[in-house]
Amino acid sequence: MKRPAQVALLVLSGLGLLHASLFTDLCLRYVREGMRPMLVASGALLLALGVAQAWSRPAPSLLGGDGHGHDGHGHGGDGHDHSSVPRVAWLLFLPALSLLFYAPPALGAYTAAREAPKAVTQQRHFAPLPAASPVPLTLTDFTRRVQQDRARAIEGRTVQMTGIVTPDRNGGGWYLARIIFTCCAADAQSVKVRIYGPPALAADTWVSVTGNWHRAGTLGTRSAPAALDARTVRQIAQPVNAYSDALPLVPSA
Repeated sequence: MKRPAQVALLVLSGLGLLHASLFTDLCLRYVREGMRPMLVASGALLLALGVAQAWSRPAPSLLGGDGHGHDGHGHGGDGHDHSSVPRVAWLLFLPALSLLFYAPPALGAYTAAREAPKAVTQQRHFAPLPAASPVPLTLTDFTRRVQQDRARAIEGRTVQMTGIVTPDRNGGGWYLARIIFTCCAADAQSVKVRIYGPPALAADTWVSVTGNWHRAGTLGTRSAPAALDARTVRQIAQPVNAYSDALPLVPSA
């Protein structure tokens, strides 16, 4: 790989990272929000290195010859040219260009449908539910209250949750799901609540669902399913915090 190509790779990689993390929200498809500053810094550094490489001159050779590490016969000191880069290095242009022109799609229903839901942690004490109706809950909080809250505060209450439509891969029915990043897409996990009632919208559609716990098993124990008898299913815009199981944040105007 010649010097101009190396410069182009550094510049394109820097611009790609800045495009994904500073000028758009594309990076949030792959990493948590807290990692965005590091991506911005990395993009700026790569861009600066590319510009510096473009403006700098090659260092004069200490081996004599033509100033490029060659002797008078066009070879390096040991008779071989070690300045070239393996041809496979050209493949590095593909991820750089993809960040600028074709970002890989976000994780969604396909991923959630094919992995077991994330196990919720144990919780002994639960705060009283607010008096508002419907009660906004995360999918994790709903699951905990259904399976662990011995006071059964969720019984008879109308709740509201948001997530993506995830068809049951075995057919018949669908789930409300959220994909959760601990660090990035490589460690993604999902949390799901089975929905009964209205038919599913298209897979990966973001929806807000209201309803009541689907009666089965014993509420407050592991035998109770994380399931909802839905009253309404309303399509919504994807929230800013799409890859965390949190109450939705409205995208900024």
